[in-house]
Amino acid sequence: MIWRSLRTRLTLLVTAAVALAIAISAGACFMIVRGQLYDQVDRELKPRPGENNLPWLMEHCRPTPEPAGPYGPPQATQIIYSDGRPTCYLGAALKITPEDLSLAAEGGRPHTHNGLAEDGSPMRIVTANVGPGVAVMDARPMGRLQNTLQNVALLLGFVSALGVLGAATAGLLIARAALRPVGRLTRAVEHIAQTEDLDTRIPVTGNDEIARLSSSFNAMTTALAGSRERQKQLVADAGHELRTPLTTLRTNIDLLLRSEQTGRSLDPDAKKRLLTNVKAQFAELSTLVADLLQLARGDTEHEPHVELPFHEVVTAAVERARLRGAEVVTDLRPWYVVGSATSLERAVLNLIDNAAKFSPGGQVEVSLWQGKLSVRDHGPGLPEEELPHVFERFWRSPSARGLPGSGLGLAIVAQAVAEAGGEVRLANAPGGGAIATMDLPGTLMRNSESDKSR
Repeated sequence: MIWRSLRTRLTLLVTAAVALAIAISAGACFMIVRGQLYDQVDRELKPRPGENNLPWLMEHCRPTPEPAGPYGPPQATQIIYSDGRPTCYLGAALKITPEDLSLAAEGGRPHTHNGLAEDGSPMRIVTANVGPGVAVMDARPMGRLQNTLQNVALLLGFVSALGVLGAATAGLLIARAALRPVGRLTRAVEHIAQTEDLDTRIPVTGNDEIARLSSSFNAMTTALAGSRERQKQLVADAGHELRTPLTTLRTNIDLLLRSEQTGRSLDPDAKKRLLTNVKAQFAELSTLVADLLQLARGDTEHEPHVELPFHEVVTAAVERARLRGAEVVTDLRPWYVVGSATSLERAVLNLIDNAAKFSPGGQVEVSLWQGKLSVRDHGPGLPEEELPHVFERFWRSPSARGLPGSGLGLAIVAQAVAEAGGEVRLANAPGGGAIATMDLPGTLMRNSESDKSR
């Protein structure tokens, strides 16, 4: 498992990268040194002889070569003939190759190459044609050079090994330092997974990718903690609100069952009132459950947002409100928004129903102008200290607690408007009553129509 850790892989990656760089650098250095040494040997070769000094060479060379030194034969010069006649030497004897004989016979440019002495010692040789059928081989021993190259190779290998070891150590230290914030993040995630403690926070230092990841993780846990707290509050509030209608239903049903079991029939009018009350409690309970389901769904569970004519959505909500008995007057101008038609229609309908509930017998005025929807009633209005709470879940004004409702209608409005990127407010209207204002971002015409007009 240790080889699967990010720290180990990062260390190996750094080590491999540095080792490759060191190997390339060492190889290049060795080739440069080798080239320089070979160039030095080539420069030390005595000038290539020409025809004018051939008599001097023939006079001073001997038929017997000299013995080799500790690093091979000393400097050597050898005359060769294309017809294979015996040669003579100045120094050690050199092995003659077919290329050397061909150069003696046919001429051409001097040829520098690695060769061997007769005793097998490596030599650096330059062969030059000095006359018809005659060539001169001039050579330097390569033993010292090869010994130097071997020492250079060993030194570079040792330095490279030290470099790789240092790179591995540095890689491990870098990995530890770089992944320390990741380790803290991992421990925090493991702690949350084990304890479900969403209040855990990770210290954020700097502004690099790890710091942004830590900040995002803290924001995520904060959002999750808030969501869980809202869920707990919703469950608690829902339990409190459900207790009253359920208790009333159980009491009424117990009375009906007891009358049947004891044989004492209830008065027809009392029984009718009791059944009517049961029906009303069932309706209230159904409305409450529907509102709870609407609020409990997550922000990502809404319908896909599309471009839609908001004025038509408002018109549909007004028609539904009129079917419920509300008297609504409208002044609607075209406005196109991006959102969910179902959620927005439900929000507008809730505003109209709320206005109609507080102004019985009065008109509800609905207007839409450049994305601002206003719904006004002509009721008593609200005390100023109650206005900040009207969009809270299950909050109901003391003056409205005798009216039907669950206290969730305006909370649903606030959620639907927030999903569409807008804002909603409720204030007392000049001259009496209350006015709800919904602002939604949008345009006066569809995007396709806007493109055509251009």
